[in-house]
Amino acid sequence: MEALLKRIELNPEILAGKPVIKGTRLAVQFILGLLAHGETPQSIIEEYNYITEKDIRACLLFANEVMENNFFTPFAHSK
Repeated sequence: MEALLKRIELNPEILAGKPVIKGTRLAVQFILGLLAHGETPQSIIEEYNYITEKDIRACLLFANEVMENNFFTPFAHSK
């Protein structure tokens, strides 16, 4: 797990500090968006042949870690 997370980099000089796949300018958010819109890991790798399946898994793991380590307060629901 830790090895996968090392594939994600936060550098203020790359995409204004957004988390990216190390050595690229591909933001974690961009990869997650592609997956959310139905792209497969294989189709993403075919388009961006300089990343691997492990890079995509690292994006998913990073997102999971962010969600686990944040506290969310639900908004009051009015009926």
